[in-house]
Amino acid sequence: MKINYTQLYIKAHYFFFFASCGITYPYIPVYGRQLGISPLVLGIICTIFPILHLIAKPAFSFLVDYFGNWRKLIFMVFVIATGGSYIIIFFLPLPSPMLLDQHLKNISCTSLSYCDMEYHASEIASCNGTIDTTCHWICKDTNFSMRLSFYTNQNKVIVSPNFTCLLNINETLLCQKIVTNNYNCNIVCDNFENQCIFTSITFWIFILLWCLGDFSYFTSLVISDTICFSILGQGKQSNYGKQRLWATIGYGIAACLSGYMIDLWSHKGIYKTYTPILVPVAIFICIDLICCIKLKMSFKSGSTTIIKDVTMLLKSKSVIIFLCFVIFSGMLNSIKRTFLLWYVEDLAVTTNYMSNIKLIEGLITMTETFGGEVISFFFSGKIIDKLGYTYTLISCFVCYAFRLGLISLSTIPWWILPIELLLHGPSYAICLTTITAYANSVAPPGSSATVQGLIQGMHDNFGFLIGNLVVGVSYEKFGGTITMRIFSVFAALSAIVYFLFHVLYLKHKTSEYIRSVTDFSFIVDLRNNIEWRKPDDAQKHCVIAGT
Repeated sequence: MKINYTQLYIKAHYFFFFASCGITYPYIPVYGRQLGISPLVLGIICTIFPILHLIAKPAFSFLVDYFGNWRKLIFMVFVIATGGSYIIIFFLPLPSPMLLDQHLKNISCTSLSYCDMEYHASEIASCNGTIDTTCHWICKDTNFSMRLSFYTNQNKVIVSPNFTCLLNINETLLCQKIVTNNYNCNIVCDNFENQCIFTSITFWIFILLWCLGDFSYFTSLVISDTICFSILGQGKQSNYGKQRLWATIGYGIAACLSGYMIDLWSHKGIYKTYTPILVPVAIFICIDLICCIKLKMSFKSGSTTIIKDVTMLLKSKSVIIFLCFVIFSGMLNSIKRTFLLWYVEDLAVTTNYMSNIKLIEGLITMTETFGGEVISFFFSGKIIDKLGYTYTLISCFVCYAFRLGLISLSTIPWWILPIELLLHGPSYAICLTTITAYANSVAPPGSSATVQGLIQGMHDNFGFLIGNLVVGVSYEKFGGTITMRIFSVFAALSAIVYFLFHVLYLKHKTSEYIRSVTDFSFIVDLRNNIEWRKPDDAQKHCVIAGT
């Protein structure tokens, strides 16, 4: 069997780059939770990032198209910046107090007094060691949750009458009514809502590194996809999924193994240790850089009218409508990327599965990749060829609706595994392939990276911007379950509206536009391949008629 070394290196790049990110990227939001960041603040942070990326990603993609001689160097710099930022972020010290496991048993809520709210407010405002959280009593016959305030002792938290009080007097009455003696209960507490974290240098370094890593990560994806389509050649966009699935394989293997290693190294404690998994990240980045050096980036010659060509592209109504629904899909994907594992941890806290939570999260990530993405990426080209871009995107919205709705009905974290196995690939992987292949299809000659940056920016940045903000506010106000159901309905409505747009207006517009762009691209390629001779050479090969 003959090995295609040209495609081998792009497959290897996808595998090792995503393996390095799979070890760290899924755990950054929950590491922020461990630092004491609330869902609302996390949503605001994830809203600021896409604003910067939305401007920077098309700009750097334009530079990749314009400065052909520096493409490989620019690409490798982004790869290094991604891995370096994600490694350093997990070395940040924990500013929040630590909750001691041994003090979370055999505590009756009836033994805790009601807080003096005036004194409590002054202590919170002065950052004098008082912090709040929600604790869950898991008993033999009943479970319930209560809001508690703690006074820290040497940066450690103890649940006892001397250091703990109840924030809501109604909860005190509820505790006395339901249970008179809860000494056989286990107690699990959420991470602390530490408002004083925002004045710590740890918090701001966390934001800076996350922003740098996130920006480098998504810009690297745009350049990677542009390189991939360049290697595949004109008319072979449907083979993109077969290259991209190697990224999924690398990401899934790394995420699962890292989840197991984190739980093992943390000795099943509430606070997880991430540093042992960072050595493989550095190794994968080094191997990926070798693959990048071997890549042949045979881009088309740069266009001198990139901005003009892209501006003309954006005058197409079918392209604009498609971009709007690309933004909607980005909003839906923001739930998975930022808040799914957060929701899993909330579910684990209330159902007493926190001891193995990183293993569960790793298995969820592996299930998403191997069970959903690999198969979906492999068959994505045939699905797009059969259904077309519009109906494929509509089917992705339908899968998002079922996926989020079923997640909201899960009673334990393990139920999320089969849901992600069946629906993550058809919702996320096929949607991503559709968007990327569409961008390559409509891109004017010589501006493929710019158009990829623009369309993927709508999904990865602008869609995430809106999605993270809305989800963060909704999660804070209504909780994870209601938020999942709200966005499930939103996905269903998006599918219906886009179907109506297609039937009433887009049925012929999109295909005609793509066909015209493809024909124009063929003409430009044909002209570039013509060998032009000098006038003297033409005279030598011409027979001049006599007079």
